[in-house]
Amino acid sequence: MTRKERFQFVLDYFSKHNPDAETELLYDSPYQLLVAVILSAQCTDKRVNMTTPAIFERYPDPASLAKASFDELFPYIKSISYPNNKTRHLIGMAQMLMTNFGGEVPLTVDELVQLPGVGRKTANVITSVVDNQPNMAVDTHVFRVSARIGLTVNAKTPLATEKQLLELIPREMVHVAHHWLILHGRYICVARTPKCAECGLQQACKYFAKQGWAQLSRPKAKTLDFGAPNAVAVDERLPVLKTRTRAAAKPKTAKAKSAAKGPAKRAAKKTK
Repeated sequence: MTRKERFQFVLDYFSKHNPDAETELLYDSPYQLLVAVILSAQCTDKRVNMTTPAIFERYPDPASLAKASFDELFPYIKSISYPNNKTRHLIGMAQMLMTNFGGEVPLTVDELVQLPGVGRKTANVITSVVDNQPNMAVDTHVFRVSARIGLTVNAKTPLATEKQLLELIPREMVHVAHHWLILHGRYICVARTPKCAECGLQQACKYFAKQGWAQLSRPKAKTLDFGAPNAVAVDERLPVLKTRTRAAAKPKTAKAKSAAKGPAKRAAKKTK
């Protein structure tokens, strides 16, 4: 399968099975999405969604957030990773929105990256989600999944991954392809033990061709019961049943025997 064919297979699969993929962050406006994405750096969407409702109730717009002090905002964010930095970033972001952008969230990458706490990935997320722009945000999931499947080749950085993906994903599909790769990495192609048995991309996946098939064909461990006490489950490919047995008691030395007799002699004298 050529790289172009692999891309087509992946896009066709997701178009059929998850055509309306979208972000799992909860938001009602570009401002709320920007706050949520800043908080989501190295933090789960689930945790962010638990945190943002109170923030949005207290600070419903950039104007109110821009007036917040560190001590006022921090308690709302303390359960999020890196709360000190993110508290400063949110306040600085809101202040810059008010002074430089009239309180509105800009929708170009070049303008967004000027905001505190906003890098290229966050800017790509905002423009892609809010405006369906063909910008590919590369997080850890997109980076890993793209490399495993074989969509990218020797891409060492998120920017290299982004460029390779944009080469072969049609512009009109980029905004949704971003979510396809993220969700696939979050729930199927997970970091430590990818769930190859549940994956519909086996036919196109380079990782599956090398590693995944071995996982599927490996026999599962079975519990063996031959009446042996404390039997341990062992792989059925192993011919010997492993059991836990107590170590044999070591014979006592003459010195040890003498020490053991000491208390008995003293007890006998007391009875006399």
